[in-house]
Amino acid sequence: MKQEKLEGSCLCGSVRFEITPPLSGFRYCYCSRCRKATGAAHAANIFLPQSQFKWLAGESLIRRFDLPGAKRFAVSFCTQCGTRMPHAIPGTENILVPAGVLNASPDERPDGSIFWGSKAPWYIEPQERPKHEEYSK
Repeated sequence: MKQEKLEGSCLCGSVRFEITPPLSGFRYCYCSRCRKATGAAHAANIFLPQSQFKWLAGESLIRRFDLPGAKRFAVSFCTQCGTRMPHAIPGTENILVPAGVLNASPDERPDGSIFWGSKAPWYIEPQERPKHEEYSK
């Protein structure tokens, strides 16, 4: 069954939004900017037209940082808890949604990785590492 809408929220629940699939793209980004912004090896970014996005609550709590000199890079976050939040991509009609803030899994899966050549030297593919259901010793 096709998903009609997906909701997302910040960690504290003050900011809520919904998206309407289909997604335009779903990519892992390994660039140094995304690593800095997420504190992780890559960002998991969903892209969709602004017409498929709607704020439900807390939009006034969002703050945005546009990286000086960057053509398209920005981050938005909840001022209450710091969670990365969706934002319009400068120069386009698209919204970037950090996939991890969705409350349910989208039907679509990541369709590729970008800036692979910029990945962190310490990055190791997850399938090459031991897996634990919870904290390991």
